[in-house]
Amino acid sequence: MSRASLEKRPEEVQAMFDGVAARYDLTNDIASLGQTRRWRRTVVEAVGAQRGQRVLDLAAGTGTSSEPYADAGISVVACDFSQGMLEVGKRRRPDIDFVAGDAMNLPFADNTFDAATISFGLRNVNEPKVGLAEMLRVTKPGGKLVVAEFSHPTFPPFRKIYTEYLMRALPELASKVSSNPSAYVYLAESIRDWPNQDGLAAWIAEAGWEGCQYRNLTGGIVAVHRATKPL
Repeated sequence: MSRASLEKRPEEVQAMFDGVAARYDLTNDIASLGQTRRWRRTVVEAVGAQRGQRVLDLAAGTGTSSEPYADAGISVVACDFSQGMLEVGKRRRPDIDFVAGDAMNLPFADNTFDAATISFGLRNVNEPKVGLAEMLRVTKPGGKLVVAEFSHPTFPPFRKIYTEYLMRALPELASKVSSNPSAYVYLAESIRDWPNQDGLAAWIAEAGWEGCQYRNLTGGIVAVHRATKPL
């Protein structure tokens, strides 16, 4: 089975996620020690979408992150470039609008969405800054951006323990349940290589978003960044 490298070639990342699609959600729940669902609830609260609004859920995978919007009667587009992930999602939730798309060249018109969000997917984009700029383009003026991504624990002793878990325990744990355990070696490497909370906030501002703030979850293992498109 394939795994991507930190060069994040799109074809490698796509093939890797196609390979883990069948058991992706289960593996994530186990590897995160059950925290994934709580993190996703925080994202939905940060987006704060209302009926009548339209939300872009980018890197939506099988649509797990899109379900709360659909269940609340909010129009949501689940966009991902892994056909394997989309196929699993369509079978499970045929009521959700699944669209194949590249984060660096989104198949949507300017000013289409009231909010754009991406959970644990920006790290896998070949050029994250381009992805942030594309999300800005397709969001209406005054609309929201919400990014949930793995980050850097704020307590230094815990940060060291967490890094050891990522590089050693996570791939071993994933090997028990994942259809492509080597993909979780990439996951660990990509998290360790990702910028810290302030670094990502700077990227978001550089892409043209305003008023970026972030909230640390689980001691900084995850950070949720929120910003607004200028009017």
